[in-house]
Amino acid sequence: MKLEDLRAAQTRERATDGLQELRDSFYGDVANYLEELKERRDAAAAAASDPFGDPEVQELTDKIETAEQVTEAIYERRMGKLVKQASLAAAGMPDDGNGLTAEERDLYEDLVERIETNKSHVLDVISGNAETSHGTEAARDDHADTRSADTSPPGESPAKPPEPESADSSAAAAMGGGMDDDEDSGPDRSADAEPPEAVGDRGTADDAADTDEGGADVDRTTVRVTDDVGEIFGVDERPYSLEAEDVVTLPEENAAPLVEKGAAEELE
Repeated sequence: MKLEDLRAAQTRERATDGLQELRDSFYGDVANYLEELKERRDAAAAAASDPFGDPEVQELTDKIETAEQVTEAIYERRMGKLVKQASLAAAGMPDDGNGLTAEERDLYEDLVERIETNKSHVLDVISGNAETSHGTEAARDDHADTRSADTSPPGESPAKPPEPESADSSAAAAMGGGMDDDEDSGPDRSADAEPPEAVGDRGTADDAADTDEGGADVDRTTVRVTDDVGEIFGVDERPYSLEAEDVVTLPEENAAPLVEKGAAEELE
């Protein structure tokens, strides 16, 4: 093996569409050649007074680097051809598997087997005799989503979304208290009612302070919202839509971060 032999092999590989025939031991022969060059370089470096400036050492180093680059280029070009050839063989079409090195033959046979196995699986999926891999992953994700959504205690049905309410009753629920009987019997003020999640800028601290009903087990704080926060979900499992100037009583765990960030101010 010489550097000229490697260059010639590279030229032939570039000139042909198929794989040129290489010895079974081609890459092993290259390894032996490189090892011989390195041993000669080490000997020359040991004998030179200035190993880094010695011409022979530099020449051998250049040969080693060139041989490695040429061999890598040969391999990469052959890999493209080898993959194409393996796909033809897996499809039952004539192919030329001759001329492969020992290392390439191992890869070639593995590729053919993998392509044939994958093709068989795809055909089974199409015929309904196998489940698609994507379907398996999607089912697993759906199952995980279902389990995470069902947070009800054991033995109880999952919580259902609240039924739609009138604007007045929703506003009263968001404030934590029900409406008095005489208010229920009054005229319908649904068109002017506040959103169900917050009191709005016309509410007062006293109004918001009556929002403990239905959440007695949660410490609550009355705040005035100073920024448009948007919708949050309270620890009392109720949604709140918070806009600037809204006065609302929130669970303390939800109110505290808003106050700390300057998005709300606590009312005494």
